[in-house]
Order: sequence, then C-alpha cells, then structure tokens
Amino acid sequence: MATKTNVEKGHMARAKMSSLPISTKHSIEISRHLRYKTLSESKKILEDAVALKKAIPFVRHHRDLGHKKGIGPGRYAPNAAAQFLKLLNSVESNAQDLGLDASNLRIRKIVANKASIPQSGGRVRGSPKRTHLEIEVEEFTPKEKKKFVPRKREAKKVVPKTEAKVGEKTTEVKEETKVEAPVAEVKEESKSEEKVAGETQ
Repeated sequence: MATKTNVEKGHMARAKMSSLPISTKHSIEISRHLRYKTLSESKKILEDAVALKKAIPFVRHHRDLGHKKGIGPGRYAPNAAAQFLKLLNSVESNAQDLGLDASNLRIRKIVANKASIPQSGGRVRGSPKRTHLEIEVEEFTPKEKKKFVPRKREAKKVVPKTEAKVGEKTTEVKEETKVEAPVAEVKEESKSEEKVAGETQ
C-alpha cells in the first residue's frame, strides 16, 4: 500500500510500498538508475523496460549477466519496473494533493530494502522475494539554457617603428663618432709637436 505523508518542507512529497513480490537486487539497480532524474524521464525509462524496448543498466549486481546494446550489462526486469511505475504514479498523485506542480518534480530519494519473508507451515509457500520501496520527490524550477555566444577576438595592435626615431639614433651615433675622431688626432698632433720642440731645444 502506498502511503502519503506531509513533509516538513512544503515542496516535497513521499510515497511507500511494502512487501512487494519483486527482486531486491533488481530494485536496487532500478533505484540507482532513477535517482535524481525528473519524474517524467523516470516514467519513460520504466515504460520502455516493461515493453522490453530498452534495458536498465546494472552496475552492482551484474555477475554472469549478458551485455545489452549500448549500455553494457543490464536487464529489462519488467516485474520490478511495473511496480516502480505504480510507485511513481502514486507519488505524483500525492504531490498534486499537496498542491505541487507535477510537471516539475524530481526524484530526491528512492530506496529499495529487503523485507522479511513470512514462513508458512503448509506445503504451499508464497514468493521468496519481498521488497520495500520508498520514494521522495521535490519541486524544482527548471533553469533556462543560455545561448552560447562566441567571443570576438580583437586584433592585436602592432605599433610600427617610426623612421624618424631610427634616423635620429643613427645620426646621433654618426655625430659622436665624427666628434671623437678629430679630438684624438689633435691630441696626437700636439704630442708630436711637443716632441719635436724638445728635440730642437
């Protein structure tokens, strides 16, 4: 039986189903696959699994399990998927009773636990599989997708070297060389003249 409870937060709803005759291992894998997905997306996944269109990937309990196309190890698990679909419909109706928007619901918590198996004294026994399911959904506001706008690259500004500056440097160097050469010659001439004067004396 699915139960409805008021959660402390006003944007959440919850539902439970007890002692279901389904595999606990299958339920754990389905819970892991549906967790944090939207309610509409989860319903689509379960409907495809019940109709044997698309399998559910198994991550933990996949020993000696064949691979399915595009997903790796997985199973359809139609019995467990059908019970999960009932659980989702139940929590959706609970959310609507609480005034939540059913189109913007996301699975916040979904858990599968092993239930106790009653032992009967007669020859006929019930199914050896018993599982408890619990689900909790929350209302969320969908984010608007921003359009990608590529940035325009700005051309690098190249400052050309002016000819005037280059000309100034060259002229300065030339002037320096021109000034230094005559000074050296004058000094040498003065020294030679002094020597000649000394010799004559």
